[in-house]
Order: sequence, then C-alpha cells, then structure tokens
Amino acid sequence: MLRFFASLLVSVSALALSGCIGVSYSPISIGNVKTTGILGSEKKVCAESCIEKLAVDGGEVCVKFSADISFICMGDFAGRQSKGTFAAATTLADSMAVVPVYFATDRTKEDDGSFGRTRRSTVTYGVVQVNIPLGHERGEIEQPGWISFRNEDPTKDVMVLSTTNSMSSKDFFSQLRDRIHSSPRKSLLLFVHGFRVSFEDAARRTAQMAYDLQFDGAPVFFSWPSQDLVWDYTVDEQSMVNAEPHLTQFLRDVLQHSDADSIYLIAHSMGNRGLTRALLELAQSDPQDVKRIKEVILAAPDIDATEFTEQIAPGLQKLGAPITLYVSSNDLALQKSKSLHGGDRAGQAGPKMVVLNGIETIDVSQLNTDFLGHSYYGDQTTVLADMHYLISSDTRASKRCCLKGQPSQTAPKYWVFIK
Repeated sequence: MLRFFASLLVSVSALALSGCIGVSYSPISIGNVKTTGILGSEKKVCAESCIEKLAVDGGEVCVKFSADISFICMGDFAGRQSKGTFAAATTLADSMAVVPVYFATDRTKEDDGSFGRTRRSTVTYGVVQVNIPLGHERGEIEQPGWISFRNEDPTKDVMVLSTTNSMSSKDFFSQLRDRIHSSPRKSLLLFVHGFRVSFEDAARRTAQMAYDLQFDGAPVFFSWPSQDLVWDYTVDEQSMVNAEPHLTQFLRDVLQHSDADSIYLIAHSMGNRGLTRALLELAQSDPQDVKRIKEVILAAPDIDATEFTEQIAPGLQKLGAPITLYVSSNDLALQKSKSLHGGDRAGQAGPKMVVLNGIETIDVSQLNTDFLGHSYYGDQTTVLADMHYLISSDTRASKRCCLKGQPSQTAPKYWVFIK
C-alpha cells in the first residue's frame, strides 16, 4: 500500500494563471490602480458583466469595480489581490486580511488544543481565524514550502492565526446566524474536504476559496478525521464512513438553525462520499429544508462511477437543487483509486464519464493543473472563476464564460472550457 500511493506525495504548483484557456494576461493601469486584464478576442468573457471596455494591444478589456478592488472580468482571478477587502474578510493591515471560518469536526482534541487524526463520538464547534496575505495569488495557499528555512509569516502565507473550539452548539449557531444576517443574500458556503487533509489544511482551503470566490456569506467546513498520510488511504475510507452520521446531522442543523436562505455545498474527492450520502438521507427526511440548497458542487469525486450513477445520482436529483460535477482525465489521484478499486471514478473524464440529466458535468481536462491534477477546484483559476459565477449569480453552464457544450452518447451534453 505504501508503494502504491507513494507517487501521491509529489505535487507541483499550478503552472497557469489564465482565466480562460488561450487568453493571455498583462498588467494594465487604470487611473491609480494597476491590475490584470484579459487580452484577446474572447468577447463572451465580457458578456453581461462589463461596466467599461478599454482597447489594449488590439483586444478589448472588460473592467469591473467593486469597493476598492479592481476586477477585469475573468481576469480578477488571474492576478494578485489589490489592496482591498470583501465582506467575509477583515483587513488588519496593509499586508494581511483575516477570514473567520466556522467549523464542525468529529476529530479528537489533542493536549495542545489542536485536532488530531482519531474520531470523537461528539462534534466540536468553533471558529478559525485564517490569515490571507494581501499579496495573495488566487488559487494559491501560500506556505513556506518543504525546503524553506523560514517560519510562517502572516505577510506572506495563508495561515491559521487562532481557533475557538469550545463553543456549544447554541453559541455556534447564534454566531453563525449573526454572520449570515450581515450577508446581502443570507448565504452560507459549506466545504467537505477529501483524503489526506489535516484540520488546519481544511481551514486554510476553506478560507482561501471563500476569499478567492469573493463569497460574501459565511464560510463553513466540516472536518472528518483524515489521517493526513498518503499510505493511510483505506483508513481514511473507513473514517469517512464513520463520520457520515455526524456530517448528516451537522448539515441538518445548518439547514434548520443557520437562517441561511442560500446554501452552497462543495465537496472534494473522498469528501463527496460523505456529502452525497448525507444529502440522500436529508432529501428523504427534510424535504422542505433542503430547498434552501442553491447548488451542490462535486469536485473530483472519489466514488465508483457505477455506484454514483445508479445509487446516488437518482436521489440527488430529488433534492431539486442544481448539481455541478467537475471531472478530469488527468487526475492521477483518481487513476490510482480506479486501479485500487477496479472501477472508474465519478470524477474521471473519458469514454465512461458521468453525464446525466439533472447534473451539469464540466470536463476540466484541458486546463493546466498541478502534477496530480486533483485539486483544481481550489487552485486552478479558471475553475475558481467558473465557480464564482456559479455561486455569485446562480448562473448555469450555458450562460457562463468560457464553457462550450459537447454532445454525449447519453441524454444531456457536457461542458468543456473554450480553448
């Protein structure tokens, strides 16, 4: 098993920062603001989101402004964050911002107050304060690195600053409601992580996604006791199964006690197993409450494709919520999982790709990703841009930038990013 998963240890930073394939970026000065823009002829980028058009190097640039952050349509996900904030972040200084992230976990609490790798019989609630440096590159979780000789630096790194983890359920949902009521759309984003993820890594990823997506509601994550070790894949599989009751109840509590009108769910890899099973149960037991779920995003699901198609998808379709499935043929982690389990995974593209009525399948195979090609949902700027429009305006695939419908052998079409 160790040798089998040894290759999963290797990862390389994403190579591309482009918001659309084949569209280049270069700095542009607009007034006193220097930002990043789209060059080229992808006019669809500018579709209905453009306030002003500028001619640059023979192409057009679409300009948007929100508070003191300058955006260039899809280009707002391609460059560095200018000096500014969004509703879910608090700017503390010129060099950093802090995103409060709410969480529930059934990990045991260690003597030093951190959360470990074993399961607890009850759920712990709390809030994590995560630092985002204002020089943050979208899609990145800045860290010192394996061969770096420096410590974490809040002016340079995405890092956990503090954790409040002794809250009662009552206090937790009271604070969560306060945060949601301050959101224009009373919205909540819930993330369920996958295999080989620590509690701190889950907190960082949730904060980074919320910040990069410019999500103005409450970011929340559920952390199950992943071992955070590449050779403990099968241990994580059982840990996910054991966490399902806690995840189901937490999601039920969020639906009933958060006061959120718009709930967005994102699961990655093995985390899709827990989330989809929880949703199947809630669709049966809480049919009215699940109507507040506005989107279910399944990113690179490590689920058997046949199981997903025949046992899971029919129940998910009864939710009534839109479902987006991101898949790739270049996902090395899912290729390893396919070899281990003897069957295609729901997150894989190719001849046996999952394409079903009621589910929008997005094939990201043409995008540049890191070596494993498994974490594109959070570190690929094109996918982040696609998710931004999906979440911020509930825009379907046929209306979103840079997506092109492709015919399939089954009923609906699937979608690829425009070259």
